[in-house]
Amino acid sequence: MSFELDRRAFLAAALGATALGAARPAHAQRVATSAKIVIIGAGAAGSSLANRLAARLDGAEITIIDARKRHLYQPGFTLIASGLKPAGYSVSSTSDWLPRAVNRIEEGAAEIDPEAKTVTTDSGTQVSYDYLVVAAGLKLNYDQIEGMDVGLIGKDGIGSVYASPEAAEATWREMDRFTDEGGVGLFSRPATEMKCAGAPLKYTFLTDDYARRKGNRGKTEIIYAAHSKSLFGVPIVNEKVRMLYGERGFDTRYEHVMKAIDPGRKVATFATPEGDREIPFDFTNVIPPMSAPDVIRNSPLPWADKWVGQGYVEVDQYTLRHNRYPEVFAAGDVAGVPKGKTAASAKWQVPVVEDQLVAQIAGQEGTETYNGYTSCPLITRVGRAMLIEFDYKNNLVPSFPGVIAPLEELWVSWLMKEIALKATYNAMLRGRA
Repeated sequence: MSFELDRRAFLAAALGATALGAARPAHAQRVATSAKIVIIGAGAAGSSLANRLAARLDGAEITIIDARKRHLYQPGFTLIASGLKPAGYSVSSTSDWLPRAVNRIEEGAAEIDPEAKTVTTDSGTQVSYDYLVVAAGLKLNYDQIEGMDVGLIGKDGIGSVYASPEAAEATWREMDRFTDEGGVGLFSRPATEMKCAGAPLKYTFLTDDYARRKGNRGKTEIIYAAHSKSLFGVPIVNEKVRMLYGERGFDTRYEHVMKAIDPGRKVATFATPEGDREIPFDFTNVIPPMSAPDVIRNSPLPWADKWVGQGYVEVDQYTLRHNRYPEVFAAGDVAGVPKGKTAASAKWQVPVVEDQLVAQIAGQEGTETYNGYTSCPLITRVGRAMLIEFDYKNNLVPSFPGVIAPLEELWVSWLMKEIALKATYNAMLRGRA
């Protein structure tokens, strides 16, 4: 950085605009309507939208369908899995974030009929809608890796940051043991779309950093099995990560996709262009294939010719409105768009859905569009990170040009992740950012 940035001044500014992107306040003008709006999912996107619509619409009947009692702050999982936060850091109550004006059905959605405009819940209750927003998040398909089960996390060198806060904490215990004892650390990612594609990279960096801090890097081998021919989807970022991986002595193996794991032998099997390959490990961070939840995947809503079998909702990438059912929208991880499976993306998608949906109710055309904004505070060691922000065109779109260089490992970018990000995330849930 070219000048000193006062810590207090920075944090004050960061609470208003962090790696989630600059704050975008909800519209103040209220619209009178008796429309029935159903939101599937009370995660980051669903809760944020419920709050914004409750503040924006006068007389609407808003119903949110989600069985989960816990709201999980998923950007905190990596910090938990690094021993920097306790499991409770990412846990709150789903009901704490929802406005009183919204009806909540504490069940899962079992069936969606976009022709009849109904959603059927697990108990068989049928809920009709005029407008539907799908914000159901992703499904973690551990069963698609032969031999893998969530019950293995925290045992026999097997970790998995994604499964839950408790699993992240169990992963930390295994990573802490591994960086004490040494051996082979094996890291990878699935070939499917996934939430926060930078997480596998940053956890590899963090494991390496802990081994170095303990003076044990010399007795550890770090292997990263990339699912494709690159490490990151944005070319300029891929090149930076490739260079850093090389500098830190990682053994990068391309076009390797984990298909099986043998906990007893401590061996993972990967599909490669040359056939199956086994790689032994003493510690591994297993990231499962991901897809839309079954209720979405088995409905008429997914793309037929993109992300086949993964079930992402077929929406226009700019308006987030369904291409075949104009009263249906999607936001968050389940939206079938080329980028945008991060909390930062949800923050920028939700105001677009709000604008487009409310404009449709009012018989007008929406003006807000989503440009693919995605943010990844890419941790490279404890206390340092790169604040990577990009759009559909793989352009870097920094929120703090001239202040934070996106491809530099900076303390200030680390603070975004460790301190400022959660405050802005919570403001987003309330519909205030």
